[in-house]
Amino acid sequence: MRLNDQKLRDLALAVIQAEAEAIADLSRQIDDQFVSACKLLFNCSGRVVVIGMGKSGHIGGKIASTLASTGTPAFFVHPGEASHGDLGMITKQDVVIALSHSGETHEVVTILPIIKRLGVPLIAITGNCESTLAKSAHVALVCKIQQEACPLGLAPTSSTTAALVMGDALAVSLLEARGFTRDDFALSHPGGSLGKRLLLRVSDIMHVGTAMPSVPESALISHALLEMTEKKLGMTAIVEANNRVIGIFTDGDLRRMLAKNLDIHKTCIIEVMTPHCTVVPADILAAEAMQIMEQKKINALIVVDGQQCAIGALNMHDLIHAGIV
Repeated sequence: MRLNDQKLRDLALAVIQAEAEAIADLSRQIDDQFVSACKLLFNCSGRVVVIGMGKSGHIGGKIASTLASTGTPAFFVHPGEASHGDLGMITKQDVVIALSHSGETHEVVTILPIIKRLGVPLIAITGNCESTLAKSAHVALVCKIQQEACPLGLAPTSSTTAALVMGDALAVSLLEARGFTRDDFALSHPGGSLGKRLLLRVSDIMHVGTAMPSVPESALISHALLEMTEKKLGMTAIVEANNRVIGIFTDGDLRRMLAKNLDIHKTCIIEVMTPHCTVVPADILAAEAMQIMEQKKINALIVVDGQQCAIGALNMHDLIHAGIV
């Protein structure tokens, strides 16, 4: 069969339209049942156990992951495995969310009596309000769709999208209700770039001690150049006797100095340094330091304490290496 470019575009648009309509229809389902589901989850003293089979299982796994990363402890249990021992993961303190568009998925329906016997609250996400699953649930969130995006009407497409969005609605509503913050979110994502941007501070990556470039205000330019070469940050701090920062000398200052034909062995560094340079405290986020560099169009920063004394330094390469950029 020959591929037709326009036909492919038309099919793609039809899928997007069908799924967009399915999501739009969900707004009518945000009612007292949704509020009740949120309250069950908010007041859960255990964990949220999400179950689902096939494509609904994949959606369930994502819902569990989103809940867990936004302040509601949750995990996914495969209903087929649940019948062979994994039901032991569910305790009386938990809440179960079960997904099945038909509401009659055999593996899910099979374990409903056990969930009921445990006395565990059950939230159903289903497309059939008259189904076994819906009637067995304490709360039924009905995600009824007009049609699947699949032209055969067989492959779960619009239905799984609607279920996923309903799960996101639950997770975000709970996030707000719990007062979940950016820092809380970062604690559950420490390994990714997002966690680094939200958790990593200047103090975690700055160069300190002998690794920090610094010369006294009485130093000659030649001394400052040796310090820059040794410390390899493309800059050096200029400090008073008490280590208070009075300026900075960078690669850019060096290029501008060369045009003046100064004798580097006789000229004092304070004559060519940049005074009143940008400094930052050690406790700000590394991402904030990056924003300062971008706004000021500079590549390095001196880190100071409350008395404006130099305690560290970092440059853009440090931020790149830390995964901030």
